[in-house]
Amino acid sequence: MSERQSDTTHFGFQTVPTADKADRVRGVFDSVAGRYDLMNDLMSGGLHRLWKHYALGRTGLRPGGRALDVAGGTGDLAAGLCRRVGPGGQVVLSDINAEMLSEGRRRLLDRGLVANVRLIQANAERLPFPDGAFDCVTIGFGLRNVTDKPAALAEMQRVLKPGGRLLVLEFSRPALAFLRPIYDWYSFQVLPRLGAAVADDGDSYRYLAESIRMHPDQETLLSLMQEAGLEDCRYHNLTGGIVALHLGFRY
Repeated sequence: MSERQSDTTHFGFQTVPTADKADRVRGVFDSVAGRYDLMNDLMSGGLHRLWKHYALGRTGLRPGGRALDVAGGTGDLAAGLCRRVGPGGQVVLSDINAEMLSEGRRRLLDRGLVANVRLIQANAERLPFPDGAFDCVTIGFGLRNVTDKPAALAEMQRVLKPGGRLLVLEFSRPALAFLRPIYDWYSFQVLPRLGAAVADDGDSYRYLAESIRMHPDQETLLSLMQEAGLEDCRYHNLTGGIVALHLGFRY
């Protein structure tokens, strides 16, 4: 049974009513918004910046282009997209969570990126944009929190121009067997303690670790993208598959 057909879904390792998941995810990110970037640096040892840099290098964007960052939170990818489209282009940063969007606005202002950026509170499953509006759509570490992933992927495909591309950067399944027990230990022993110590919220970081395990693996996500109408889909494992960048085109 697909996520969109079921009355229940997963929230980490819990089974919850499908209608409740968005509010539960919102609660997590309301709690961690102020320390989100600091925690990303601590959790990944700064690697998240390299993963995002790698993704930005594959956007295919040119000066004057239009880009959408879905579930863009604190605006790291949006800032990189701005640099690629230049002053003649436009970037839209969207997120369902008002607290994360507020943090993103503050950080973009601090970077002097205001003239060609719009911020819109929006659900990834129902994007408020016309068909074919963007040259590139990105979603970084956000898809696993979406209730109906097929619906979100179909929406992101819909708003791409012909020839445009979707980039999905997300935690995935380590491809190297020796990494898996180390990764599990780090995820379930270290991350909640780090979250409790730095963000005063161990439960939210336990959920984030669990949500990674419930997210589709590389091949499954590739199939979901193809089913959403994207073509020439592929993925690149980063850091041994701990993170994967999936890429698909609308032709």
